[in-house]
Amino acid sequence: MRADVHQVADGTYLVHGSNTNWVILTEGDAVTLVDTGYPGDREQVLASLAEVGGSPEAVAAVLITHAHNDHLGNAEYLRAAYGTPVHLHEAEVPHARRAFLHQVSIGTVLKNGWRPGVLPWAVHALRSGGTADVPVAAPQAFPAAGALDLPGRPVPVHTPGHTDGHCAYHLPGTGVLISGDALVSGHPTSRVEGPQLLPDMFHHERPRALASLDVLAELEGELLLPGHGPVHRGPVRDAALRARERAL
Repeated sequence: MRADVHQVADGTYLVHGSNTNWVILTEGDAVTLVDTGYPGDREQVLASLAEVGGSPEAVAAVLITHAHNDHLGNAEYLRAAYGTPVHLHEAEVPHARRAFLHQVSIGTVLKNGWRPGVLPWAVHALRSGGTADVPVAAPQAFPAAGALDLPGRPVPVHTPGHTDGHCAYHLPGTGVLISGDALVSGHPTSRVEGPQLLPDMFHHERPRALASLDVLAELEGELLLPGHGPVHRGPVRDAALRARERAL
């Protein structure tokens, strides 16, 4: 399956993999890769880099929103094969090493199997490596506060709840918010379209996930690039508040 690459702003690409998105930021010959899909998405990740004129060797760093397998899946491959540094929020570093796992259990998925879309999603997740063992051997916390010295100059924004160290990335210069799973615009297990929280079973601490929407609502921007679902155009504040209304 070929990845679906969309240029949404100068040097900014949203890529739809198999049920999960990642983002490519380009600057000259250098690239920042935000999230890496499922382990089974590897060929799509590599193809998407080539499609925007990049390569694995050109990736200055991998930034991870959170260490679930559908976002972390190819981070260790890139680190081990190409020496690419993998950065996360400091609270997510041990999660990426698999010192613990904050991820929906198979039992919880089965209990929710009656809900529309859950079983097809679960089958796809299993086939794509959703339960594979893909720890990152040497994940790194962000080197400093504020904008990172990487293509796109992304600013990490701690948005806990989905996981303890979940982090969105704000690009003030282009009005882009890469929201990961703190704020999405769709999901195979959701019948709702547009800005929303993921279904409750996916969050480690739902109250904190709700509170993180208030953090996102304070950010300036007109382009939302979520971890799941299509690009959402319009004020980020309105998207975050709409998701909060739907979740209450």
